Amino acid sequence: MDEFGYTTGIEVRYRDLDTMGHVNNAVYATYLEQARIAYFRDVIGIPSDEINGVIAHLELDYHRSITGGDDVTVGVRVTDIGTTSITMQHEIRAGDEVAATGETVQVVFDESGDPTEIPPELRDRIATHEGF
Repeated sequence: MDEFGYTTGIEVRYRDLDTMGHVNNAVYATYLEQARIAYFRDVIGIPSDEINGVIAHLELDYHRSITGGDDVTVGVRVTDIGTTSITMQHEIRAGDEVAATGETVQVVFDESGDPTEIPPELRDRIATHEGF
């Protein structure tokens, strides 16, 4: 996970598991969401209630199942900053193994719900952290 500038641990909750003891496939998207919110809070300094963005694109590739006993971490990095969007790459790991990889595109919006330019301060913080 060295290529990811930010990682966070995710607790596997009992409710995440299906009847076979595996994390349900839909929960993987929630793990990406948890990591994305932590990235904005910890790296960019924006609390989750101040994030004015919506997911316009979500892509997930599953590599292995996650069980209740696995230690789960998610790596996050920004790969592109557009005018109104932020593309993020994610890697979910169960122990030392890749469990899933994903990509999200988050679009920033204004008070009326229309896409708007990413604020310069946000753009600068991401660029500094990611080394753009």
